[in-house]
Amino acid sequence: MGVVTFTNEYTCPIPPTRAFKALILDGDNLIPKLMPQAFKSIELIQGDGGVGSIKQINFAEGGPFKSVKHRVDEVNEEACKYNYTLIEGDVLMDKFEKICYEIELVASPDGGSITKSTTKYYPLGNYVINEEELKVGMENAGGMFKVVEDYLIQNPNVYA
Repeated sequence: MGVVTFTNEYTCPIPPTRAFKALILDGDNLIPKLMPQAFKSIELIQGDGGVGSIKQINFAEGGPFKSVKHRVDEVNEEACKYNYTLIEGDVLMDKFEKICYEIELVASPDGGSITKSTTKYYPLGNYVINEEELKVGMENAGGMFKVVEDYLIQNPNVYA
């Protein structure tokens, strides 16, 4: 089976630059604080956080996964774009070579933002992707965006 691509959009009342600062630029610190039930820590293990850097996400105990590593492929603060590739970890489940993520935040007409995400799954061998399982994972990512959005609404001066 070839590469399977999913696209998704999330609308948010937060302007793109503010949401990008929270989700992407400070996400390594903010997300584990806001979601300790899901994330234990996010650590920079190689590089300075820019292109080519490797990050390790450690999930909270009791969940289905322990950790993953991803490589930063693009950080464009001006365009609010962030691309990364999941390269190692139990989330790949010996079923995927890698998973590539492209995230872009654009201004919406109401002053908020639209988060456009594209996820490309690269299966190993003849593995047949269960698209319903992947959609659940994408919904979980949308839930993380919502938690950060709620935090920013409750704290209007943070990342302003």
